[in-house]
Amino acid sequence: MMTHHLIIAFDVDDTLIIPAVASGKDREVPNYEVIAIYQWLQRQGHHMIIWSGGGQDYARMQAERLGLDADEIITKTVDRKSEIDIAFDDSDIELAKVNVKVKRINNHIVRYPEKLREPKN
Repeated sequence: MMTHHLIIAFDVDDTLIIPAVASGKDREVPNYEVIAIYQWLQRQGHHMIIWSGGGQDYARMQAERLGLDADEIITKTVDRKSEIDIAFDDSDIELAKVNVKVKRINNHIVRYPEKLREPKN
């Protein structure tokens, strides 16, 4: 029997970690439920990617802090959509053949207030 290993990508912010602003703590905290899924899929032998819109260095730093190994640590991109089988992310964007939206903790809290635009008069 031939085993097909999938290429699976996990986002960092609001997926593998809960940002400090949403956790109610003075620091970000691991999202243990999502990490458990990551580890289970990894034990099945799948090709695991950790990525972030914050860049490769940020993704690597967070993976190390969480104690997660990955086959690839990269900057998040839609350019590999046809190659990646499953992507776990907190946003409604198509990053893979199958996209799993991870529910944000305390979604009503604005994550990046500096990115909000001033209303036009």
